[in-house]
Amino acid sequence: MHILVTGATGGIGRGICEVLALQAMPELQLTVASTQNGERLEALLQALRDLGVQAHGVVGDVTRPEDAQGLVHEALDRGGDLDALVCVAGASGPGKLADLSVAQWDQTFNLNTRSVFLMAQAAYPSLKRTSGSITAIASMSGLHPHPGYGAYSPAKAALIMLCRQLAQEWGPEGIRTNTVCPGMVRTPLTESVYQDVDTKARREALVPMGRIGRPDDIGHAVHYLISAHASYVNGQNLVVDGGVADHMLSMIPGRPGKAPLKA
Repeated sequence: MHILVTGATGGIGRGICEVLALQAMPELQLTVASTQNGERLEALLQALRDLGVQAHGVVGDVTRPEDAQGLVHEALDRGGDLDALVCVAGASGPGKLADLSVAQWDQTFNLNTRSVFLMAQAAYPSLKRTSGSITAIASMSGLHPHPGYGAYSPAKAALIMLCRQLAQEWGPEGIRTNTVCPGMVRTPLTESVYQDVDTKARREALVPMGRIGRPDDIGHAVHYLISAHASYVNGQNLVVDGGVADHMLSMIPGRPGKAPLKA
C-alpha cells in the first residue's frame, strides 16, 4: 500500500504517519510531503524508517497547481500508484471578518480548501487505477462558527462539502472520499496553551471524555477510513473531538440537574 500524506511534519500529520506505520499495513510505503526540506522532515522520515516503513520525502507548496502535480508525480516515481491520499496541510489564523483583508481570506481558503482540490485532481488518475481513497483533515470549526477566526470556519466548511462532492462524483469510479474533524488536539503548535494549568483544566472540563485529544487519536480515525474496514464508507465526516461539539446544550442554565439563574 502506498499513501501520500501532505502536511506530514505538523503535529497531527506526524501522528497520522506514525499510526499508519505502527499498524503495519501490508507492504506500506509512505510518501510524506512538506513545504520545505529541513530537520523536521528528515526527523520524521528517520522515525518512520525506524518503524520499518519505506518512507520518502517530497517538497512543494500544495496551494500551487504545478507543485501539487509535481508532488504526486514524484510520489508515483518513488512508490508507484497511490492507494490513499491524506490531506493534512492547512492552517488557522485569527482575524475578525470586519478587519480581515482579502489576502488573508484567500490565503486561508488556499491552504485549507484549494490545496485539497489541487491534490485530489493531481492524484485522481492514480487513485482511479487503484480504487483508492482520499481523507482530508477538516475541523470542528467547519461545523460551527468560530468567532474571531473569520475565514477558517468557512474554509473548513467548504472543505467538508468539497469532499462530499468528490465522494459523489468519484465514488462511481471506485474512489472513496471522507473527512475527519478533530476537536482540541495537543500538538507542538498548541502546546503553549496547555502550559497554562488553568486553561488546560478549563478546556478538559468542556470535553465529556475529560481529556484533550492526541495526534494519534486522529491517526487511528484516518487509518480506519483508508482501510478495507471502511470500504463502504464514502462522503462521511468523522468527528473526533471527545464529544465537545455536542456539549453545548449541557452548558445552558436551567437544564435538569443544574440550578436555575437567580433573578
